[in-house]
Amino acid sequence: MLDATTRSGGTATTAPPAAAATELTAAAPTPTGFATRCTRALVSPWSRLSLLLALLAAGGASVLLFEPQKLMAQGWPPQVGGPTALVVFTVAYGLVTVAFVPRPLLNLAAGALFGSALGMGAAMAGTVLGAGISFALGRMLGQDALRPLLRGRLLKAADNQFSKHGFRSMLAVRLFPGVPFWAANYAASVSRMGYFPFLLATALGSIPNVAAYVVAGARAGAPTSPVFLIAVAAIALPALAGAVLAWRKRHHLRRR
Repeated sequence: MLDATTRSGGTATTAPPAAAATELTAAAPTPTGFATRCTRALVSPWSRLSLLLALLAAGGASVLLFEPQKLMAQGWPPQVGGPTALVVFTVAYGLVTVAFVPRPLLNLAAGALFGSALGMGAAMAGTVLGAGISFALGRMLGQDALRPLLRGRLLKAADNQFSKHGFRSMLAVRLFPGVPFWAANYAASVSRMGYFPFLLATALGSIPNVAAYVVAGARAGAPTSPVFLIAVAAIALPALAGAVLAWRKRHHLRRR
């Protein structure tokens, strides 16, 4: 038999087969180590942000393809009626607002399809559902990657406002429309605002605006009626007040 001993110049040397095998094993990538690196790469902040952007792009493409705004002109499918129609509309409302569909169109459609009372309930439920989905997606997939990018003065001021005065700030954003619904959702998710204050402020602050649009949609057939005119005024005045408030707030931040 050959042993691990060799002779060279009269000197006996012993090759350490166990140590050599250990070094080769350490040098070769193990399946466990490779899987760990892949997992870390997939759950990294930028990978999650990429997934969020892909989901939003897919949602936007679906909206462009199916054009849910046609409901206003063509009406609700006749095969879907009663409570089922309300549930389907509410879920669809929440999903398409995540994909940037303007809520005023959906609120008008809710009033036109279901009337003032039922339309108000469906639109409010869809509003809270859509806001909650957007906030959860932004918090889980985008916050870790985007927070280090909050370097500008205005961005830092907005983040500080949402993080320290979350309920009050979000309530003001919902009461005085001007900031797009989806933008407010994702901005809040990147901040350190809590989930419950965000949803509560969204529900309470959205009531006046949603009610005005739903009533306007329900009374669109009588554009000269007092109810329709009051609803239009309720839409225009908060928007104007929000624009003035946003201008004053921005001017104050610049002076600081």
